[in-house]
Amino acid sequence: MTTKKSRKTTDAREILYKLLVEGKPEMEALLEEERTNLDVAEQIMLLRTKAGLSQQALADKIGTTASAISRLESADYEGHSLAMLRKIATALNKRVQISFLPLEVEEVV
Repeated sequence: MTTKKSRKTTDAREILYKLLVEGKPEMEALLEEERTNLDVAEQIMLLRTKAGLSQQALADKIGTTASAISRLESADYEGHSLAMLRKIATALNKRVQISFLPLEVEEVV
């Protein structure tokens, strides 16, 4: 009978995931929420810079302040509203698309 040994890793991300997140639904949900916040922030910043707009220029187009755009582009920001995302999308000649996906745990490897 052959036994399969568990593979050891030195990857800090994988170790931390296994210690702090794996098998803990509340931590998995928190991690997914933070990934989503980061994704939204990155998309706003990338689309804005690709359009050649400063934060102030985008803010002027949608009737807000540059500091509000800065907050929206921060991975720590949790207040993204659909109305604001639509304003940004319209100003950048885009549309917002929302998808509901199955809850699958992405293993960090």
